[in-house]
Amino acid sequence: MPRPLRTIIQGVTYHCYTRCRGRRELLKGRYGKKYFIESVKMCQEKYDFKLIAAEIVANHIHLIIKTVENKETISLIMQFIKARIAEKYNRAMGETGPFWNERFGSTIIEESDNPEEYLLWLLWYIGYNPVRKGLSRDPRKNEIGFINCYLDEKFVSPLIFTLHEYFNRLGRTFRERADKFLTYEDAYRKRLALWV
Repeated sequence: MPRPLRTIIQGVTYHCYTRCRGRRELLKGRYGKKYFIESVKMCQEKYDFKLIAAEIVANHIHLIIKTVENKETISLIMQFIKARIAEKYNRAMGETGPFWNERFGSTIIEESDNPEEYLLWLLWYIGYNPVRKGLSRDPRKNEIGFINCYLDEKFVSPLIFTLHEYFNRLGRTFRERADKFLTYEDAYRKRLALWV
């Protein structure tokens, strides 16, 4: 049975995720972080899109990307990032063959029942992913640390992040927005406690 076609719409926000082959922890350690950051930076230099969030876990990655009207599609952006990571890993390890387990998964944030609530909750979900996997104790101290861009106006990240318009609607000043955003962390932590 053929795979269903991916919905491609320009000017919307995608949550994208993909796993390493066999769920192996190929991205664990400093080299995984290095390949990920270098590949996303290369993509940001080549294509026009907004990076809203990015996080690396030992065997998978999460990206929230907003595409731009009449520019590159989400498929082209993700294909570029995945290919660069695979090339860098295979070259460094002297390997050949597939790095990724499957084509990437994606959901369009704006198609959810409540896009604003969903995105703000999703940012914390992605931020807490390494915490849930035992790779970090706090999303503020994760490898990429994108969540700090939403909490500290002066935070310098290894990648260029664009604060999503839904975050910007939370208040008139950055501090107001960050304080309101922290209420989503509280809600996420309560939900996380129910899962454990």
